[in-house]
Amino acid sequence: AAAGILCYVGAYVFITYDDYDHFFEDVYTLIPAVIIIAVGTLLFIIGLIGCCATIRESRCGLATFVIILLLVFITEVVVVVLGYIYRAKVEDEVDHSIRKVYNRYNGTNPDAASRAIDYVQRQLRCCGIHNYSDWENTIWFKQTKNNSVPLSCCKAALSNCTGSLTHPMDLYSEGCEALVVKKLQEIMMYVIWAALAFAAIQLLGMLCACIVLCRRSRDPAYELLIAGGTYA
Repeated sequence: AAAGILCYVGAYVFITYDDYDHFFEDVYTLIPAVIIIAVGTLLFIIGLIGCCATIRESRCGLATFVIILLLVFITEVVVVVLGYIYRAKVEDEVDHSIRKVYNRYNGTNPDAASRAIDYVQRQLRCCGIHNYSDWENTIWFKQTKNNSVPLSCCKAALSNCTGSLTHPMDLYSEGCEALVVKKLQEIMMYVIWAALAFAAIQLLGMLCACIVLCRRSRDPAYELLIAGGTYA
């Protein structure tokens, strides 16, 4: 169950980041998600080993289980550290790339950058980098010459909004940069909290396995003796 949830968290991060990948140039930001999926897959196999070793009370199997769990625990600690590092880098990364993305906007649906910006503005209910006036400095705005911003800047409740800057009350007033940073940092926090939660489960698993090992080592050695048809 823990393995399945970890894989789900990693997949969720990948899917969500796909909507914001144009605002990132550093692909290494996804490293924590890659590691957590790998850990989740490995954890499923380790769980089966642990169950079999516990049922059979195999000292060798349980010792192997504890060692592997310890290695996975160390990996999850690395995920937490990397998560904090890349979470701190999100703001600089978005700030570095967001202007380039807005300048590539051309208003056509097949264009990937245009779709990304329209998606973000509708999803996060924002307009422009810091506010809607940022559109006045884009190439698309200067070429269209209609004193309007994309329709994705229009408030969802309004059906007759044309994106005209003469009606600023119809537009989202908040800029997208801060909201994109906040969203991506929230996603990274999911990874961090998931890694911490399952690191605690790893500790519990190691503790239980060690208790079984200790009890097994204190048990007197016994053999099945057959003498004169009597079991002893």
